[in-house]
Amino acid sequence: MPDKREEKEAQSNLFRFSCWINKAFFLGLRRALLGLWAALGLGILGISAVALEPFWADLQPRMALVERGGSLWLNCSTNCPRPERGGLETSLRRNGTQRGLRWLARQLVDIREPETQPVCFFRCARRTLQARGLIRTFRDSAHRSSRPPSHAQPGERYSSLEPKFRSLAERPDRVELVPLPPWQPVGENFTLSCRVPGAGPRASLTLTLLRGAQELTRRSFAGEPPRARGAVLTATVLARREDHGVNFSCLAELDLRPHGLGLFANSSALRQLRTFALPPIPPSLVAPRFLEVGSERPVSCTLDGLFPAPEAGVYLWLGDQRLHPDVTFDGDSLVATATAMPSAEQEGTRQLLCSVTLGGESRETQENLTVYSFPAPLLTLSEPEAPEGKVVTISCWAGPQALVTLEGISAVVPGQPAELQLNVTENDDKRGFFCDAALEVDGETLRKNQSAELRVLYSPRLDDSDCPRSWTWPEGPEQTLHCEARGNPEPSVHCARPDGGAVLALGLLGPVTRALAGTYRCTAVNGQGQAVKDVTLTVDVTCVRSGKDELMEGLLRVAREHAGIYRCEAINARGSAAKNVVVTVEYGPSFEELSCPSNWTWVEGSGRLFSCEVDGKPEPRVECLGSEGASKGVVLPLVSSNHGPRNSMTSSNLSPGIYLCNATNRHGSTVKTVVVSAESPPQMDESSCPSHQTWLEGAEATALTCSARGRPSPRVRCSREGAARLERLHVSREDAGTYRCVATNAHGTDSRTVTVGVEYRPVVAELAASPPSVRPGGNFTLTCRAEAWPPAQISWRAPPGALNLGLSSNNSTLSVAGAMGSHGGEYECAATNAHGRHARRITVRVAGPWLWVAVGGAAGGAALLAAGAGLAFYVQSTACKKGEYNVQEAESSGEAVCLNGAGGTPGSEGGAETAGTAESPADGEVFAIQLTA
Repeated sequence: MPDKREEKEAQSNLFRFSCWINKAFFLGLRRALLGLWAALGLGILGISAVALEPFWADLQPRMALVERGGSLWLNCSTNCPRPERGGLETSLRRNGTQRGLRWLARQLVDIREPETQPVCFFRCARRTLQARGLIRTFRDSAHRSSRPPSHAQPGERYSSLEPKFRSLAERPDRVELVPLPPWQPVGENFTLSCRVPGAGPRASLTLTLLRGAQELTRRSFAGEPPRARGAVLTATVLARREDHGVNFSCLAELDLRPHGLGLFANSSALRQLRTFALPPIPPSLVAPRFLEVGSERPVSCTLDGLFPAPEAGVYLWLGDQRLHPDVTFDGDSLVATATAMPSAEQEGTRQLLCSVTLGGESRETQENLTVYSFPAPLLTLSEPEAPEGKVVTISCWAGPQALVTLEGISAVVPGQPAELQLNVTENDDKRGFFCDAALEVDGETLRKNQSAELRVLYSPRLDDSDCPRSWTWPEGPEQTLHCEARGNPEPSVHCARPDGGAVLALGLLGPVTRALAGTYRCTAVNGQGQAVKDVTLTVDVTCVRSGKDELMEGLLRVAREHAGIYRCEAINARGSAAKNVVVTVEYGPSFEELSCPSNWTWVEGSGRLFSCEVDGKPEPRVECLGSEGASKGVVLPLVSSNHGPRNSMTSSNLSPGIYLCNATNRHGSTVKTVVVSAESPPQMDESSCPSHQTWLEGAEATALTCSARGRPSPRVRCSREGAARLERLHVSREDAGTYRCVATNAHGTDSRTVTVGVEYRPVVAELAASPPSVRPGGNFTLTCRAEAWPPAQISWRAPPGALNLGLSSNNSTLSVAGAMGSHGGEYECAATNAHGRHARRITVRVAGPWLWVAVGGAAGGAALLAAGAGLAFYVQSTACKKGEYNVQEAESSGEAVCLNGAGGTPGSEGGAETAGTAESPADGEVFAIQLTA
């Protein structure tokens, strides 16, 4: 109910207004009176519109989260033109106050209460306007203070927390990714589980599971109850080979930006996945069936289909003896090779075990083998060197279980020796004795043998075969005279005339003359005795080769150099005779290394043929036929025209390998092995050196993928055309361009041109709004430009409730026609390609005039100006000067200054801006703020 002072003030105003009307009525003309009444009616309508305006009180921020012990500025304001009084009620400690005509700003410090509700109030037109807020504290110092932005001044309104936000915020300090299994089989599913305890509110939480930098799944918990906290995200993932060694993680994002706070993110510890593939089949074990004590034999264990093979464990055991294998890998195959050398303690049946372990699983193979002891037979002679007529004993033994046989005579039972006694003669000299030992092991008979040689000492023997009794030599040419004797030790032989004349130079090459003819006594002597024999030497006629002083007499060992024309002359006591003889010497084929090399290198495409010249008379026929490898049965083409009828190859498709060259004439044949190796000039194609290659920006710098075929192996060098490539540790976009790769070996060069493209991750380079300000009902456009290769896919995230959004064909432009309040808020543009994702955000605010207030105010103002300029002047000057409408605020320490509507600045119409931008509460009339000391 209005008090008496208010009633009196209203009556006084009514009385003054009535007086002014009466005065105007008597002074004006009738026509002016009618116009005055019409204007008065319009003025009343305008005043009614102002009276009906919904005055309000506002508290900013309406809801705030403050770190415990922190501070906060509260701004209390109203749209009442002439508030009577106002204030801010709170139990919190205050530090400073600033005030104006329709606002009050106060700083609260050392805020420690878990929850408090400050109240902003104003008295306006006999009504009390109130705005109630909520301040909560949180214990995490990581959150930033919720005080106004640095550019906001006391008295200005700024973006606050949404009233629906009712729970305390706690950032995701603990992001737990459940440990992965130590090993995960390829092709089987495993579970990724991420837990973020205590973080909240859950409605603002987003969890993302990552494989390296790749996003596997993302979940937002929007719509959860305000007080819900913590979250769990689980995904089922199929293990792949390429996942081996990859790190998995979980990213938690608590987005409190819509509530005036920031974006808080945290990641779990990295969990590395180790995948494996172990075939169900056991490994293949290769080992001998028997092992002899003290001998070394190789054993091997093989298993295919392993991944990753180098991380597999291989174990080989012979009984209780662990072997130490040498392990090699070829792709997904494993080969373990070890040397087994059993000891005497292991004799008998033993088990050979191979075990391959990977990923906590193992595959085993077992084989039984027999370890045996079998020493070589011991063959002894009682006298290894005995004189003729001596009795010699030969004995052989080979262990307790072996049965020995000496010269075909077996021992009675295994384990006993075999013996033989011999009265030796000269025929037993250098006689070999053979002992065979047999041992039965696990159903099989194993054999070993040993041999020994007997030396018999006997006196010399001069046989006619080695020292003939009669020699006939031609006169002239040099000859080597031989007279050899048998005996042990080897005898020495001396031949001389009995009368002490000439001595034959045995074993030496010398000329034969007629003076050597006669009878000689040859004596052979050694340590066992001597032998004597008489021999007769006869010198025969000679033949002289034409053109040379070369004598040819008697029997000759024909050589190639003996070919030619000879003149033979025979002389006796009756006279002489002569004749010319033509001697032709034929001989079998023979190869020389220079004319027919043992190794020949054929260069592909050269057209060369193999040259193989053979010496022989008559001229041999030559054919080279492949014997091994790809060349088996193929005839090697030769330079000579004498090719075999089977020759079907040309030098363009020659097969390398081993060839046997056979040269034949009527005196025999000979064979030579020729190894043909093939070499070729360099050759590159699309498979070995792709013409288009792609690198990733930021990856470790590497060489071009270019190789060449050819033998010897070509050397490949790649250089950039036009400009040198700088040496970098990582790939840059500047590395893109054209490169030339050249392959070189001893037989030529080949080259290819390679175009290198560099791909890179997306970056949102530009995110802008047009126009910069948006009115309700107006249009605006958001443009997003991204830099990426391959080109990025553009996606948008709009505020909840924003409808009727238009997108361009490539999603780079988002447009809104007829903007409403629901279109205001934060928009996110994200650019994604195969190499990653990047996003930027922009805030759009849609604000505008209160149209009905503007229309009513404008109409009322026009009516008052047309019909009651005096009344308006009175109200704005006299009344204000008298201080009848000054606001007397509780707890006020300053002075309020009254400013008319014309002196205010137009309110902001809204637009695309960042969070925290000042916003006017009304349009048409804005009450500026002036502070006084």
